[in-house]
Amino acid sequence: MKLYSLIAASLLFSPAAMPQQPFTIKGNVKGLSTPFVYLSYGTDNSYKTDSSAVKGGAFSFAGELTQPVMARIYTDKQSAMYGEGDMATFFIEPGDMTISGDKAHFDQLQLKGSASQKEQQELDAARKPVMAKLKPISNAYNKLNKEYMALHKARKSEAEMAPVKAKLDKLKEQMEPYYEQLEKTDMAFIDKHPNSYVAANLLRWRVSNMPLAEGEKYYSRMSRALQQSSDGRAIRKELDGLKMGSPGSMAHEFTKQDINGQTLSLASLRGKYVLLDFWASWCGPCRKGNPHLKTLYSKYKDKGLEIVGVSDDDRDLAAWKKAVEQDGIGIWRHVLRGLDMEKRMANQPNPDDISDYYGIHSLPTKILIDPQGKIIGRYGGGGEDDEAMDKKLASIFGAI
Repeated sequence: MKLYSLIAASLLFSPAAMPQQPFTIKGNVKGLSTPFVYLSYGTDNSYKTDSSAVKGGAFSFAGELTQPVMARIYTDKQSAMYGEGDMATFFIEPGDMTISGDKAHFDQLQLKGSASQKEQQELDAARKPVMAKLKPISNAYNKLNKEYMALHKARKSEAEMAPVKAKLDKLKEQMEPYYEQLEKTDMAFIDKHPNSYVAANLLRWRVSNMPLAEGEKYYSRMSRALQQSSDGRAIRKELDGLKMGSPGSMAHEFTKQDINGQTLSLASLRGKYVLLDFWASWCGPCRKGNPHLKTLYSKYKDKGLEIVGVSDDDRDLAAWKKAVEQDGIGIWRHVLRGLDMEKRMANQPNPDDISDYYGIHSLPTKILIDPQGKIIGRYGGGGEDDEAMDKKLASIFGAI
């Protein structure tokens, strides 16, 4: 779709043009004795939290929505901030709905009257066998991670924290196959329900790791109204960012101060092939790949390859510099991505964030740029694998 067509579609189906419709939720939860219960959900432009007094386990909510949205119901605001305490999630939508269940099993409360929640229940049932196997490992990881954070807070040395970190890494490896199974389950659901708000919510978090063409395919199957939902607009934004960082697009020009305090501009590297390596000191897979990256650099640097590390360590400069030194990768240039977390949390634009211009949402991701400044390869999130990168570099420099 051409740019003017996208603008026209946005005007025709913008959130402002979608009418607000009322919803009601009447709840009755056996054993619920807290003075209040809370409901939080996203609206078109903000996040809304409402409260209801509880009398004999009964409560009620009313409001207006333009579309089905994911909502949380919980009994304690403070605990909910950390994902703890009594909490349940549902897809609510315009219309009359009811909630029922038992306080002892708050996370299993049942919402009726929402077609989208029925679809969510279908997805939950498909995920259940995998989640049952994943849960004990995930619980063990979360418990151990709290211990690790306590050690870090107590300023323990890396040597003292190393045994705990090794156990965490092992648990991560054990969880990975189950996450892969969940991804397959989610994608099967999206294939089956292309016009579902539940599917759109799933796709919102999956699309950044898909090849651009695949993401565009899923987006094109959505109705125009769903494309203009909050999740639909988020998906479009992800795809536009991914397109900026995919082969065929001109690489975004940036100028940064590098790790040694020197000015580095991407434009100054025109005439060479440039591999942007998006990584972080805390990213295990990134650092495991550094020895291979050093081999590639040694092999091709005299033939016209430059590597620029773009680190997601804006909030920990010491860790960034230490990782560069430990891994011996100071042989190429390094800059920070430019993340401003305050702007990110306030949902404000951050024009200094390099990652936003390349659609980077997972690490490591590498972008290969030709001497004219055009992107000719993407490896990692939303792209090919490192084997494809090796073949590409061999095809380029083997002819020199």
